[in-house]
Amino acid sequence: MTTAAAQPPRDRALGRGISTLIPQAATATPAEHAAAVLAAMQSVPVRVGVLQAAAVLLEARVRATEDGAERAAAATTVAMLRSAIGQAG
Repeated sequence: MTTAAAQPPRDRALGRGISTLIPQAATATPAEHAAAVLAAMQSVPVRVGVLQAAAVLLEARVRATEDGAERAAAATTVAMLRSAIGQAG
């Protein structure tokens, strides 16, 4: 009878590195979270359709919010998404 070779132990820290880049404090604003995620995700491939959907949702948020910091973060993110979409096309 044969048995399968034992799998090497999986690195438990896998995927935890990005959480150190994203503010975890309760005082971190959504804009701060978004900025950190964008910085961490700059080199990660994403489907164009996901970028387009995110841009549309954020454009609506830019028009709806009265929070200047949120509006600026969303507008910057939309510009980055549109730039990435243009580079992908």
